[in-house]
Amino acid sequence: MNQFIERTQLIQEWIYDAAKLIKSSFEENLDIQQKSNRNDLVTNIDKAVEKQFIEKIHQFFPGERIMGEEGFGDEFQNLDGIVWIIDPIDGTLNFIKQQYDFAIMVAVYEDGIGQAGFIYDVMQDKMYSAHKGKGAYCNKKKLPPVKDLSLKEGLVAISSALMSKEEGLARLVGRASSGVRLIGSAGIETAHVASGQLIGYIAASLAPWDIAAGKIIAEEVGLIYTKMNGSSIDLLQKNPSLVATPTAHKEIIMLLNTKK
Repeated sequence: MNQFIERTQLIQEWIYDAAKLIKSSFEENLDIQQKSNRNDLVTNIDKAVEKQFIEKIHQFFPGERIMGEEGFGDEFQNLDGIVWIIDPIDGTLNFIKQQYDFAIMVAVYEDGIGQAGFIYDVMQDKMYSAHKGKGAYCNKKKLPPVKDLSLKEGLVAISSALMSKEEGLARLVGRASSGVRLIGSAGIETAHVASGQLIGYIAASLAPWDIAAGKIIAEEVGLIYTKMNGSSIDLLQKNPSLVATPTAHKEIIMLLNTKK
């Protein structure tokens, strides 16, 4: 465990450096490319940030494997050993359209178990972090264990993809809650659940880099993070995902089963 705590200062320095690079691009004309669809975009800045992280990891931690959203890392068939999972800009569409509500996310896993996770809300200057068994923090202030609120007692975030593809399901969960919020960044939405602003977040399909850091932080404050059917997250593939307070988690899964 100590080795992961010792990495914290380096990782946070790298994240702040990446944030400076991102902010410096606000006045530039971005090179924007479409990936799977018109809402799934990548910019030259996403790529530059990921490459910057990979160079630093190779320099300080040679031999450790890296999974990155933009494909500059390693190929994976397993999560053996120490694995870094990086999302250079989580919420790229927000970054392009709003210059707001996007995050940098870094996680370190060992043999498939999350050891350290970081979500940096760039424009709010909020660094959410956690080490396994050591609690979760926001800007060095320890986050308390979440209140185990029910679905009706809190707000729930639902991904835009789920809202459009599973309208009935989203309406069902939304009506049972106090209200629905959409941000467009899995990291920030998960951080808001971990800090008690939301009681749950549901997404149709999250990639490993959308999940890895947030899962560590969420579990350190007592949240449950699983696939939407309640089974374990698989960090080698995309997952229909649900993170929520224990009570809300049970209620949402019951609602999803009712929908079927």
